[in-house]
Amino acid sequence: MNRFLSHATNRIDAKGRVSVPSAFRAVLSDGGVRELYCFQDFVFPAISVGGPELLDRFEKQMAAEDPFSDAANQMSLLVHGGGVFVKLDPEGRLMVTDFIRDFTGISTDVTFVGRGDHFQLWEPQAFTRAQAEAREGRKQRGLRPE
Repeated sequence: MNRFLSHATNRIDAKGRVSVPSAFRAVLSDGGVRELYCFQDFVFPAISVGGPELLDRFEKQMAAEDPFSDAANQMSLLVHGGGVFVKLDPEGRLMVTDFIRDFTGISTDVTFVGRGDHFQLWEPQAFTRAQAEAREGRKQRGLRPE
């Protein structure tokens, strides 16, 4: 498996840690990812998480821009100013920091959501609402998965 798929909700423990789902840990392990880049999603109240190549991808986009342009500056504010590196502990848990809690509203549970080449951390009810809105939006436009 080389993609982050599906979703799962796990409870935050008394020390503020949450277990990353085993399927997601397997994708990270297969990719040799040891350090995770986390950033505040550009659209949703979610933290997007991936390996260092995720940050590399954004930095390549910025490098293609004039470094003094509004586009490059805005991207840097989002990618660098809204990002941190974290590591999983030996048991496959990550610390749910204020950086995560403040942006997402996560309190007791975290929903892990696969997004193909990365995954996201969501407050469970916010994910349920966003997924329902996305489904309804596609339905109203007459769109179905191919």
